[in-house]
Amino acid sequence: MESKIVKETGAVNPTAVRKAAKISEKRENAAGYAFIAPMFIGLTVLTIIPTLFTLMLSFTDWSFTAGLDKIRFTGFRNFSLLFQDRVFLISLKNNLVLLLVVPIQMLLALIIAVVIDKLVYFKSVFKVIFFMPYISSIVAVAIVFQLLFHPSYGPINQFLMAIGVKNPPAWLGDIQYALPSVMIILVWVGIGFCMIVYLAALQSIPKDLYESADIDGAGALTRFMRITVPLVSPTTFFLLVTGLISTFKAFDIIKVLTEGRPSYSTSVVTYYLYTTAFENLKTGYASSIALFLFGCVLLITLFQLYGQKKWVNY
Repeated sequence: MESKIVKETGAVNPTAVRKAAKISEKRENAAGYAFIAPMFIGLTVLTIIPTLFTLMLSFTDWSFTAGLDKIRFTGFRNFSLLFQDRVFLISLKNNLVLLLVVPIQMLLALIIAVVIDKLVYFKSVFKVIFFMPYISSIVAVAIVFQLLFHPSYGPINQFLMAIGVKNPPAWLGDIQYALPSVMIILVWVGIGFCMIVYLAALQSIPKDLYESADIDGAGALTRFMRITVPLVSPTTFFLLVTGLISTFKAFDIIKVLTEGRPSYSTSVVTYYLYTTAFENLKTGYASSIALFLFGCVLLITLFQLYGQKKWVNY
């Protein structure tokens, strides 16, 4: 820019140089704002504004079918009612039980990843096979498992009766077995994603470490516990955080598979939030449920961020 001004004027004009620099800077800033504008507008309209509106509505008694002039502030009444709401407490308990899916899923995925990485040829084929459930439509998965878990004609109970089990469980129709059945499905769906991520982490571990441990006489279990587990701990932390958050957001599988039945034994917080807001039309109360759910996820994430300093090896 300065050389251009020198060519045109024959001398360096400090004022012109500064003015040209400011114009260039403004153009660059305008270009940058133009690039981030679509994402920023979408984030503002679809996330920030609804979040703030939900925060405000959580302190009100209002239905979205009524006008805005019908909003009536009730303070912390909605939050006090949450802990007197039997269905909400059952849903929260079910959500806490569903958290067990994450460690089970991660443990199985790590074992499968180690086996595929060390002992299996045609790794790409097995990656695709295990990853297919994760990318499949959850509606299709739910329909398939409804057939598999059918109490009378399902292949699972047919097999159990063939081997001598006289009264096999009703699975999704049984209060005691409905939630474990959902957990089995969630493990089956998510194990492929965890396995793919673990495989990438395993392939980044230096082979020299395993060779040195082998020379020192370390067994397979020792190498797994002393080398593999510590060196994949960042991946484990990532999968743990994302897994717990996704478990709290579980909705589609419940909606399609059981709709919270039988007797709310498979109801979770997000599904109860949905029914409260869009079936019972209690928008203010549903907003308080959403805010409580946000607080739970935030506390778990902060606890994990604090705990990673003690067991994650970077």
